[in-house]
Amino acid sequence: MLDLFKIMTKHFLNLKDLTKTEILHLVNETIKLKSTEKISDCLHGKYLALIFEKSSTRTRVSFEVAMSQLGGKASFLSTKDLQLGRGEPIEDTAKVISSMVDGVVLRTTKHSTLEIFSENSSVPVINGLSDLSHPCQILADLVTYKEINGDIEGKKVAWIGDYNNVCHTYLEAAEILDFELRIASPPEFIPSKLKESENLKIFDIPSEAVSGSSLISTDVWVSMGDEKEAEQRISAFSKFQVTTDLLDCAEEEVIFLHCLPAIRGQEVTPQVMEDNRSKIWQQAENRLHAQKALLSYLLS
Repeated sequence: MLDLFKIMTKHFLNLKDLTKTEILHLVNETIKLKSTEKISDCLHGKYLALIFEKSSTRTRVSFEVAMSQLGGKASFLSTKDLQLGRGEPIEDTAKVISSMVDGVVLRTTKHSTLEIFSENSSVPVINGLSDLSHPCQILADLVTYKEINGDIEGKKVAWIGDYNNVCHTYLEAAEILDFELRIASPPEFIPSKLKESENLKIFDIPSEAVSGSSLISTDVWVSMGDEKEAEQRISAFSKFQVTTDLLDCAEEEVIFLHCLPAIRGQEVTPQVMEDNRSKIWQQAENRLHAQKALLSYLLS
């Protein structure tokens, strides 16, 4: 039976779970939904479970509102409130919950948890964030870029700072959509298995990475789970702060994105957050519209 589930059920654990055609469809559908006054209740009667091990603002609210606007319902389930938090195997939880709902958003510490859950789920499982990837965030970023600068194919995108889950998903996007990702990071924070390619260039000087780029993105230097390394990380990344001077080194049409929350004065200056090239609030709102497109595609 589980083998049949794998064939019939479409999960979204990584961006590469979708084809280029599917990603571009979702980007265009998101923009269409955003401009539509009356949204279809295509998910009427559908129920979405939000299972979160890690705290959230944008992911939780965007999925809850998205389901409501599409006519469905969503419930937030903290792992502390589930038997999962008391030692029930992931496999058992997945089988039980997926027999009652139409989809699951799982926000978890370990990506392997997502993989085990999806292998035992009879309904679509969506990655709300894991230590490996954050595909829902990159969908919203791609939408934001398309709205402002058009097609991203062939363009240069600069990532400044830690090679984390968001950066990893940007690399997946670069390989699928054929743009050049330029990572600027201290060498010790670049995974040894990461090698330069047609879609990836690695720098240790931020200004060189942003040269020719039409999108600059970053994230906090100390992610959830890295708190013990905070002092070391802040010291190592001190020269990798996004400033207005750094934005000036990029293309004239450059936009700045940040998945939020941001720590002003660390990875980004307060001036950049309010700069007219910063599109972080548009980016954050697009999480809602991208979730609507994704949910419609997977559940309807």
